[in-house]
Order: sequence, then C-alpha cells, then structure tokens
Amino acid sequence: MKTVEEQQYQQYLEAERGYSDQTVKAYLKDIAAFRYYLDTNGGFDGFTKVKTLEVRLYLADLYNQVLARTTIARKISSLKNFYAYLVSQKVSLDNPFEGVALRRHQAHLPEFFYDNEIQELFKAAYEREEHPLWRRDAALLEVLFATGMRVSEFSNMETDQVDLKQRLILVHGKGNKDRYVPFGSYAQKALVDYLDNCRPELVARKTVANPSQNVFLNAQGGALTSAGVTYILNQLMQKTTLTGKIHPHMLRHSFATALLNRGADMRTVQELLGHANLSTTQIYTHVSKAMLQSSYQSYFPRAKR
Repeated sequence: MKTVEEQQYQQYLEAERGYSDQTVKAYLKDIAAFRYYLDTNGGFDGFTKVKTLEVRLYLADLYNQVLARTTIARKISSLKNFYAYLVSQKVSLDNPFEGVALRRHQAHLPEFFYDNEIQELFKAAYEREEHPLWRRDAALLEVLFATGMRVSEFSNMETDQVDLKQRLILVHGKGNKDRYVPFGSYAQKALVDYLDNCRPELVARKTVANPSQNVFLNAQGGALTSAGVTYILNQLMQKTTLTGKIHPHMLRHSFATALLNRGADMRTVQELLGHANLSTTQIYTHVSKAMLQSSYQSYFPRAKR
C-alpha cells in the first residue's frame, strides 16, 4: 500500500510533469522496493527518518544482488528525484541520496585465444581446400591476427593501403588517425595467394562498372562487411573443437596479449593498436597477469593443497 508521500508524488508526476503511465509506474516501483528493504531490515519509520547510513546499506544490498550497473543507477536516480520532490515540498529536510556515487565500471578482461587455440583456427582455415573461398578466409584470419586491426579498419581496407614488399599496412583508424602496422611472412604469403588466385575471380562477379577497391570481398564481389567477417570466423570455429562464438575483436585481443606475453613494451603495443591513451592498452597487462597466475596454479607443485 502506498504511503501518503508516494501518492502525492504520483499525482505530481502525472499532473505536473506529464510522465507516461509506464514511467510513473517505474518510479513508484523503485520507491516501493526501497520502502520494502527498509521494512525488512529494521522497520520502516517513514521516508523522512531515513539516514545516510541506511542509504549506503541499501546501495550495498543492490550490489550484492549483482544487478546491472544501469539498473542500480536507475533505482538511485528514482529515489534521488523522489527525495528532491519531498525537500521541495518541505516534507523532508534533506535528500539522503544527494551525495550517492556509484562504483566505477569494473573493467572486464578482454576475451582472447591461447596459442593452441589460435593454431587450431589456422589449421581449420588451411584445411578448407574444398571451399572455393578458403584462400580469402585464410588470408582474413592471418591479417586480423597479424595486425590487431579493428574489424571496421579491416573491412574498409583498400588495396592501395597494403605494401606487400615492405609488409606494411596503412591503417585508417578512429578519429581519422592513420598508423602503419607491419605484418609477418605468414600473412604476406596468404595475402599474395588470395590476391593472385581468389580476388580477381570475386572482382569479376561484380556487375557494376566500378569494382570495389576493398582488399577483402564477399562472394558477390562487393566489399566484405564487419558482419561478413564475423560470419566467416564463426564458420571457421565450427570446423574446430573450440566452443563458443568468435568475434573479430578476440583476434585483436589475442594479438595484443601475444605481444605483451613475449616481452613487447606497452608503448609499442599502444601504437600498433591505435589506442589514444595508454590506459586503454594497460588492460592487456591484466590478461597477462591472469595467464601467469593460471599457469602457476596449474603447474607449480605447492601452489595449492
């Protein structure tokens, strides 16, 4: 049953603010949930009796429920607005939610492939001779892993950006920032094979007068999109014993992790990835530490009882 304050607030939202029924319902639901929490944790003595400590305990309870950060933010916002209304109506002296700050997003470790998983992917790519576009798919995998390019950078890459002799790609990155990224002999060989023995056939399939200048083309001769890249990678995954789905960014993460695990310095990896800030690159050091800890726990004889 709603309190007098909740009933008055509902009238205010509907009549003065003109909120929709769904919005009003959402506000009242968040307020009722807070009242229920207070009632089941020491008793509800009225909204005006709420202290800062009770607000902090409620916030901790929301985190303990492992709710999404956006859900918690919405609940706190609803209560902050509710108390702002109570203060404006001189029902409450202060707003106990005024200074509430949410925890910062916990950085999720990027998903990546271990060395043996990468090798299995490559094996699947090169064992697809029965597939007419296997050369394209093998080159796609080689270049993505060799350069750590974003999928958008990869799908928009044109032939004049690739220097096969110098083994360099001019990458047009975010914010119109260009960078040169090298690639190795495996990617070079796969690219030459694709460009000589597969791409001309795809270009010939294009019916328009001006063929696409993109390096990687789809089966109709048009530019291969980011969605197309993801589809090809998932088709490769199905040919392996690996579980789950693959997205192109996993190869970017694997590229960075492989470099750092083999001693590359952070600034070099930052430059290769095209990160504006070093802090963005530093997430990969946590991956390396996690791998180190996992290996230690698995192989050191006295790591655990």
